[in-house]
Amino acid sequence: MSEPETSGTHPGQPRPVRLRDALLRARIEAADRTGVVVDLRDAEVARLEILNDGLDPLFAQVPDQIDLFDRGISQGDTPRLWIDVVAHIVMGRDKRMYRFVQDTRFGRIVLAESHDTAVIVEAVTDYVARRMVERERAMVVPPEPQAPATVPPRRSRVWPFVLGFVLGAAALFGVAVLAALRSW
Repeated sequence: MSEPETSGTHPGQPRPVRLRDALLRARIEAADRTGVVVDLRDAEVARLEILNDGLDPLFAQVPDQIDLFDRGISQGDTPRLWIDVVAHIVMGRDKRMYRFVQDTRFGRIVLAESHDTAVIVEAVTDYVARRMVERERAMVVPPEPQAPATVPPRRSRVWPFVLGFVLGAAALFGVAVLAALRSW
């Protein structure tokens, strides 16, 4: 007599696929992929932190009263190293290239792009200098225009009108007199 089979399948037949097993495998694969994505994001943040440390000497030289710059790393879907409100650094598609970009009203422009942190630090240094010069220009109050030493007397605009009215009336009177003399 043969032993009773508990699985319900014959030894030569494939085992039926169970949804629970498939879901378990899918969850394990998703966790593996998520782990890779988290590792990539952590690597991006680490590279941005290295660059942020490289920018410390630059921002140590910016006077305290200048509050244009608000440097920090945002941890969103795309980690960014913010320089100010409109400029930030993101990692390129290969996750090794730094891309220094600025948002403008016409779209985003790339200010610098490099694998080397020194190149990006130099680009950020130039950007910070330009922004400080723009601030200085905006803070300067232009001198009030000087009035000329001799101001010509302001003439009334009524007298030319009165003179034109009188001359026009005299011309019409003269035309009327001539018309009356001809008709006689």
